Amino acid sequence: MDPEMNKALMDDLHRFVQRRDYYKLEGKAWKRGYLLYGPPGTRKLSPVAAMANNLKFHIYELELTLLKNNDLRSLMVSTANISILLIEDIDCSIESKNRQAPGEHDDDSKVLNQGF
Repeated sequence: MDPEMNKALMDDLHRFVQRRDYYKLEGKAWKRGYLLYGPPGTRKLSPVAAMANNLKFHIYELELTLLKNNDLRSLMVSTANISILLIEDIDCSIESKNRQAPGEHDDDSKVLNQGF
């Protein structure tokens, strides 16, 4: 990861951790999400390990393809309060029947694009 981007990410995370009481006071969920993307082997997991180590957070790795029905809710409830939930290869968690050329649509693509 670019050192400047890494610093910005860590600064944001530290600011977020310091504002935990603010979230509680405002009645907001104390959660933060980051999307790290890139080709395989580009060290996307290194910043996650650094974040967890620096802040003494637990790391949970979630394999979405193995979940059924309400498993996600149960898993979320069972995680520690101070934790990082790592969802790897989220783009591979949805089974695609076929890949269409640009401009072609099928029912799957309509469902996936709704609300975005």
